[in-house]
Amino acid sequence: MYDVVLLTLGSERDAPGGCGSGGACCGGAAGADTAPTSQTDTGQANSGQASSGQTETEQCATERPRVPVLACADALNARGARVETVTARSDAEIDAVLARLDGPARPDGLTWPDPDSKTRLVVATASDGQLRAVLRRLVKRYAPAPSKRPADLPGNRTLPDLPPVAVLPLDPARGGTHRDLAAQLGLPRDPAAVAAAVLDGTPRRLDLLRNDGGSVTLDGALLGAADDAGRPLHWRARVEVDDTILTDGAEPLLACAVGNAGGYATLNDVTLLTAPDPADGQVEVAVAVPVVVRSAWGRKRVRLEVRRARGRAVSVLPREGKVPYLDDGVEGDLTRKRSWWVEPGAWAVWSI
Repeated sequence: MYDVVLLTLGSERDAPGGCGSGGACCGGAAGADTAPTSQTDTGQANSGQASSGQTETEQCATERPRVPVLACADALNARGARVETVTARSDAEIDAVLARLDGPARPDGLTWPDPDSKTRLVVATASDGQLRAVLRRLVKRYAPAPSKRPADLPGNRTLPDLPPVAVLPLDPARGGTHRDLAAQLGLPRDPAAVAAAVLDGTPRRLDLLRNDGGSVTLDGALLGAADDAGRPLHWRARVEVDDTILTDGAEPLLACAVGNAGGYATLNDVTLLTAPDPADGQVEVAVAVPVVVRSAWGRKRVRLEVRRARGRAVSVLPREGKVPYLDDGVEGDLTRKRSWWVEPGAWAVWSI
């Protein structure tokens, strides 16, 4: 039977840069020497219910796991799995969990995932940014330096097949136009169904976007901003997809979407991305450009032109100031060139 680690990050909100840009989550000191909070579950799930006075979006994780985590642990225990719950509050504490997925020592000295591991990982997430924080550390752990690229690495990849993870959403699916990645992929949200996927499912391999800022993107990124009245602000950037130039930076933009999946496919009532697919080996990119046109009577009006391209890599070079963006739901500002590229089938989720 499998050993299963139920990993929860120590903050309900993902900080810029992942699990805290300084390596800390939810008040944990960067580089802290303390070990992650953990307990081996024995089926006594009801003892750890969260305080009702905390909100789902603002609370920090306590020493006790949240109810969905406990319910998932119960379901795994009932099937005979050995379950441990861990709350990680820093990158170092996430790394300590991921080390359990390492394979045997290789002659070339590289740290490599174990394809036959009897340890399975469940990531309990309140946001796509938290899931991204864990994948970012997996990439950091297993991606070899270019100078140490091994012969058994696929030619279209810079890292090996990452160990599959199961996703346990901590919050119910929300309505509206934006759906989290679990909803987009059709992954189970019920803790018992997640447990079944971990023990009975198969890995569903998905594309991963790496970027030259040292992070990763699972869903997508949306660049642009609006004023206090909700009106989109103009900005300029050069946007290239492989050899295609969507804009050279001379004209104003309202938005740019970089899509691995469909979280940023639409903006208000405008369709930016037409068919983003997280398993097709390509990234879909769109820019929204306001174009002034004249009617037959000489009247001016503004038409929104959406330009799209698909490829293996995309770069965005801001021409002036900083460009606000959301990347897997995490806010940031782009002040210099950023490049994303596709790692086909690099990560995987347990799915039935």
